[in-house]
Amino acid sequence: MAAGAGRRAAPATAPRGSALHAGAWWLWALGLATAASRTTDPLLLALLVAVAGYVVAVRRTDAPWARSYAAFVRLGLVVLAIRLVFAFVLGSPVPGTHTLVTLPELPLPHWARGVRVGGRVTAEGMVFALYDGLRLAALLACLGAANALASPARLLKSLPGALYEAGVAVVVAMTFAPHLVADVRRLRAARRLRGRSDRGFAGLRQVGLPVLEGALERSVALAAAMDARGYGRTAQVPGAVRRATAALTVGGLLGVCAGTYALLAAAGAGYGVPLLVAGVLAAAAGLRLGGRRSVRTRYRPDRWGARAWLVTASGVAVAAVMVAAATATPVALNPPAVPLTAPTLPLWPALGVLLGLAPAVVAPPPPGTARREVRALGPRRRSEGTTRSMTSNTPEEHR
Repeated sequence: MAAGAGRRAAPATAPRGSALHAGAWWLWALGLATAASRTTDPLLLALLVAVAGYVVAVRRTDAPWARSYAAFVRLGLVVLAIRLVFAFVLGSPVPGTHTLVTLPELPLPHWARGVRVGGRVTAEGMVFALYDGLRLAALLACLGAANALASPARLLKSLPGALYEAGVAVVVAMTFAPHLVADVRRLRAARRLRGRSDRGFAGLRQVGLPVLEGALERSVALAAAMDARGYGRTAQVPGAVRRATAALTVGGLLGVCAGTYALLAAAGAGYGVPLLVAGVLAAAAGLRLGGRRSVRTRYRPDRWGARAWLVTASGVAVAAVMVAAATATPVALNPPAVPLTAPTLPLWPALGVLLGLAPAVVAPPPPGTARREVRALGPRRRSEGTTRSMTSNTPEEHR
């Protein structure tokens, strides 16, 4: 038998420095979400969800939070179903002439004027609710892509020192849902292996208690680890610096919120960009001053390299194309429900959405890719080595 036939190949892993910055994934996903908020075309929204899903499929890791994308997609479908049910039962503000069904209408007092339960259900109202629900589902899918691709711990490490306390709370909140999904899947698989049913209310009740207990244990362990590492220590800074930091940070964040809202709303696209830029600059100055209070250091910080810029630029390009298309051809991106019109796929907005596929090429592969390839090729190589040793006839080959 050959000398190296019995040895197992060492799994190759990607170096730590080659991993993409977590902030780049979030900026890319927010660009896709901005694009989704500018249209109600179901074909464009489906294309956005497909782009986000493909990037997640080829660039996610084996971490627990990487499996949360499917949960966000299911949540989007639930939101869509709830929106349709509300439009069916409570009616729609959109008038229509194509009546689908007439429900018994519940009489309401005079102080509830403008609200109705039951009555005439029109096709135009249901189509309007479908378009609106699809937009919400696409937004959730884009945010789910960011949760599946960006490591919450590395995102926390990359935050400025002034936002570290708030960042911990945000990261703990972000990791709760992915870990909750992973725990539910693990416990359901364990119950199936033991021959117990995992469906119905009884199965949900028996799985829910261990899941909540595990979440509580992780929270206590995280608090103990933070306390053991001296979390919360701050340096002394002058009072004027503290007041200037608070004013710049609060004013900048308010400017960012107002500018973002103006960009998402079609009427405020003119003043949204200057307001957003001014808010970002003010918030950056406030965070720079606020970082003086933080005495923590960073061990092996993540670098923002050329790949992170390309991934961010792809998300910004998708958002810019959709904002320009919404201004130039608003009817194509928002098909009317009255009168009923079949949606079409605009050519150049669709090509702009395809720019969001750039991370599937420029982003580094996940560290577990090489390990999975080695595991997949391992049995084949061992079988080839065994066959070669059985068919060898010379003493040199046996040695």
